[in-house]
Amino acid sequence: MDIGLYFGSFNPVHHGHLIIAQHLLNETALEQVWMVVSPQNPFKPQKQLLNEYHRLHLLHLALEHTPQIKAVDIEFRLPRPSYTIDTLAHLREKYPQHRFSLIMGSDSLQNLDKWKQARLIMDEYPIYVYRRPGFEVVEHSCRELYVVDAPLLEISATHIRELLRRGKSVRYLLPDAVIAEIEQSHYYQSKEPPQE
Repeated sequence: MDIGLYFGSFNPVHHGHLIIAQHLLNETALEQVWMVVSPQNPFKPQKQLLNEYHRLHLLHLALEHTPQIKAVDIEFRLPRPSYTIDTLAHLREKYPQHRFSLIMGSDSLQNLDKWKQARLIMDEYPIYVYRRPGFEVVEHSCRELYVVDAPLLEISATHIRELLRRGKSVRYLLPDAVIAEIEQSHYYQSKEPPQE
């Protein structure tokens, strides 16, 4: 099976993430998209992250009726911080019957050469890139690169967290089930501004 791996903090998951995942299923040869929750991204400070199990639970709620898109916690059991190449090696070993590809924004593509064992990633794995405003898809040496014009919503998880912290509405930005869980559990509602 052709599976696209969409890595992210999903802090919290919002409609922008979900639209990209669904668009990749609709417009490419991918048969499933696995949204991989990163417990600790080496490029992001840990302080601003909601606990990974809470983020995973919110993602499960968002995907409840979407069988082709799965929430995956594979990185929870791997050393931290999470490096994509280590996760890919683990998945390839665990699921040799599947073909894995990466899904990333054009902003991440511009930084790909800074990733751990970037050359191996670019040589071994197909990469699907969706354009993000302000980040052109530059000439790249990936062996298999597919550029997808996904519909983009200018939704920022940072902005969502700030709205929640201020007690403002996030209606239409997040799935209703996610909003209900955030409100019930009082996630992101600290009076302290998030650490950046």
